[in-house]
Amino acid sequence: MTNNNQNHFQSKLPTATVSIFSRMSLLAQQHQAINLSQGFPDFDIDPKLTNLVTQYMQKGFNQYAPMPGTIELRKAIAAKYEHYYRITVDPTEEITVTAGGTEGLYSTIAALIHPGDEVIVFEPAYDSYSPSVQSFGGKVIPIKLVAPDFSIDWDIVRSKITHRTKLIIVNNPNNPTGRLLTKEDLNALEKIVEETGIFVLSDEVYEHIVFDNKHHISILASNILRQRGFVVASFGKVLHATGWKMGYVISTPQLTAEFRKIHQFNVFSVNTPMQYAIADYLSEIEYYQSLSPLFQQKRDYVIDKLSTTAFKPLPCEGTYFLLVDYSSIATEDELPFAEKLTIDHKVATIPISAFYTDGHNQNLLRICFAKKEETLKMALKNLQKL
Repeated sequence: MTNNNQNHFQSKLPTATVSIFSRMSLLAQQHQAINLSQGFPDFDIDPKLTNLVTQYMQKGFNQYAPMPGTIELRKAIAAKYEHYYRITVDPTEEITVTAGGTEGLYSTIAALIHPGDEVIVFEPAYDSYSPSVQSFGGKVIPIKLVAPDFSIDWDIVRSKITHRTKLIIVNNPNNPTGRLLTKEDLNALEKIVEETGIFVLSDEVYEHIVFDNKHHISILASNILRQRGFVVASFGKVLHATGWKMGYVISTPQLTAEFRKIHQFNVFSVNTPMQYAIADYLSEIEYYQSLSPLFQQKRDYVIDKLSTTAFKPLPCEGTYFLLVDYSSIATEDELPFAEKLTIDHKVATIPISAFYTDGHNQNLLRICFAKKEETLKMALKNLQKL
């Protein structure tokens, strides 16, 4: 007998497919290509950190952590904001440890978005934003930013705001463009929030990877944005341990209480021994200062080697991603060119068109340079042959 309920199943994400990151990484594996596509380091994390995890496991810290996170880790996070930003954050009521940045994003959107709510997303955008909004019945309002500067026209943003606009999502520094929001950008955002009461979700997972003596400005630095905002951060990016899936969300006590209502029924709590280990490890607060020089050296190495190729790098102010223009090499669209590059030249990258709702093509690829020098050297040798 046929089950009619199964025949009438309605997908919440009918157009969702395997992510471009998984697709290109699989292609790289199939063709033994060097994987500069998916954003993860291929070098080891500090043995001191892994030893700390082992120590806390052996000491018996293996049961559920408190739902908001261990107080030791939340205090370490608060200490960082005080030290680097002169921003006071309450570790008890304003910080929640999450199962990675993506869970932080998803749970924030879940707490805010009701069916029919509109969410402004700047594209090219990280691929989890829109599906998360859509899964709760929200409508994504994309605003297209284009090369080479990917600047935001705030008059266009204002023109997109309606009575249904609930949230604006920003990513600073931006993946995939590598650009930073300026003080003027944040002032414009602040004015919109003050006038409308719209909420802001600020994805700041690359906050400590900023180059050329530039500075990341958190929305927490603005009292107006802080009152209506959520900041999402990631230990995966800070500790070179993306597979640990550890992050956190900061918001006001009132908004944090709403966030935790979702978080507790989503993952409840996060890996206990790792929380204690990270809190211990990051008690040496100067560690954060090592990140920008490490990745700037890698960025500069890649840019220097690309100067002997027909690839044209675009400006990169932060993150560990670099955009390259291949228009002087080929005219084909980004996805087929990226696939050809992987199969024929053994270097996997990400087409930027995948970060746009409409697949906007600009002959751009994203390279992840969070790799060992020998990995980058081999990949660039292949690219120099084009």
